[in-house]
Amino acid sequence: MLKKERYQLFVEYFSKHQPDAETELHYSNPYELLVAVILSAQCTDKRINQVTPALFSRFPTVEDLAASNADEIFTYIRSVSYPNNKAKHLAGMAKMLVEQFGAQVPSGLDELQKLPGVGRKTANVIASVIYDAPAMAVDTHVFRVSNRLGLTTNARTPLAVEKQLIGYLPKETIAMAHHWLILHGRYICLARKPKCEICPITHFCKYYQSGKSALIFSKTAKVAKSKSAKVKTTKKLKPQNFHIENEAIAND
Repeated sequence: MLKKERYQLFVEYFSKHQPDAETELHYSNPYELLVAVILSAQCTDKRINQVTPALFSRFPTVEDLAASNADEIFTYIRSVSYPNNKAKHLAGMAKMLVEQFGAQVPSGLDELQKLPGVGRKTANVIASVIYDAPAMAVDTHVFRVSNRLGLTTNARTPLAVEKQLIGYLPKETIAMAHHWLILHGRYICLARKPKCEICPITHFCKYYQSGKSALIFSKTAKVAKSKSAKVKTTKKLKPQNFHIENEAIAND
């Protein structure tokens, strides 16, 4: 199958089945999304959504955040990954927004990347979600899924993936495709054990068609069989009055 055909099938399927896909981070304005995306680096959206309500209650505006400091911010985000660095980034980002951008989140990628804690991925998220720009943010899900589907070829860096996706996707679908790839990777095309058995797009998935998914299922089956055999052997060797322990082993 030609790459052009894969892209066509990809866009057709998700346009029909997930036409309104969006970020799972909770926010109500550009400032809140920027904070949430900075916090989400190497952390789950679920965790960030648990943290941000109290954070935004204490700092409802970027001016409020700018008036604070990293030590206070840390107390609200201590449960996220790398809270010390992120607290410093948020404090610096807020001060720069107030002092250099009139407390407004900029739309340009270059301007966004000047902000502490904002790399290319975060800048692309803000540009696409807030300003509907044709920007492709590449996180671990986008990187993995686009490669498995065959949408990218020999793309070994996030930037290479970004360029290939933007080069083939229709411009009007780029911002939405970012969410399609993330959600598919988060719930179906998992890193270690992709759920190919329930995936609705295996008919154009290069990974599935190559037989790699079958290899994973085979290894999983062998491991399960091995564990089952071990449990049976353990049961034969143990006396009857140890049946409770055996049940615990079987349920591991």
